[in-house]
Amino acid sequence: MVATKTKTPNWQNSLINLAVAITTLAGVVSFQIIWPSEDSPLKQKTVVDPADAEKAEQKEALQLKLLKAAPTFGFDNLIADWVFLQFLQYFGDDAARNQTGYSLSEDYFDIITRFDPRWVDTYLFLSNSLSIYEAKPELAVEYMTRGTDVLSPEIDPKAWQVWRLKGIDQLLLVGDIPGAIRSHEMAAEWADNTSDQELSSLFRNTAEFLKQDPDSKLIRFNAWLWVYYQTRDKRVRERAKQEILELGGEVKMTKEGEMRFVLPKSGE
Repeated sequence: MVATKTKTPNWQNSLINLAVAITTLAGVVSFQIIWPSEDSPLKQKTVVDPADAEKAEQKEALQLKLLKAAPTFGFDNLIADWVFLQFLQYFGDDAARNQTGYSLSEDYFDIITRFDPRWVDTYLFLSNSLSIYEAKPELAVEYMTRGTDVLSPEIDPKAWQVWRLKGIDQLLLVGDIPGAIRSHEMAAEWADNTSDQELSSLFRNTAEFLKQDPDSKLIRFNAWLWVYYQTRDKRVRERAKQEILELGGEVKMTKEGEMRFVLPKSGE
């Protein structure tokens, strides 16, 4: 594949070789994705020099810029897999991110959603990193639309998740109520006749409640509750917890010692 008559830049040959080499690993990742927890090896605890972190950030930004402009030679999915692995390393390096922030997340997911928009599992990471860490929910919604435009329940029975994530960002962070209504209606439609069809009524009820009461405290409470329990990331959980408490939610402990959030009826 590399030894062709057409000359290609060295960086591109290296990328293709690497993409092929990690095919097996990428396949495993696509089925066993988890958001790095605080004790994950991906979460580095070392201290880095600000100058070194900035240089590494600039180098990675250049690589991503080249990837966006370069032809893929049919390796779209493999390159998306490789870029996602790079994102996990980037996101997990806390020491460097404390120096430079998370601004490259949008470049990673621009590439991933353009090269493999049908990869459902990545959209949870997209929503969290762009909407919460970068505070760019509008961009997250734009990238998630690439998925909803090409996915279907026939392609992936879990495709409803992209509509749900999109609807939550539209509701809680963008303030696009009509968009949130449509997204939840589509999530319900796509969840029908799948193993998750019991969720269809939840999504339809959410859409109906929003039509009747766009500022429903109960709907926002349940949406932030969903965010809290579907992520492993500490920062995202803290943001969700803060929003739940500001909505009037209370923390209750179960007999098993587990923490639960409740919204008193008098608060609605």
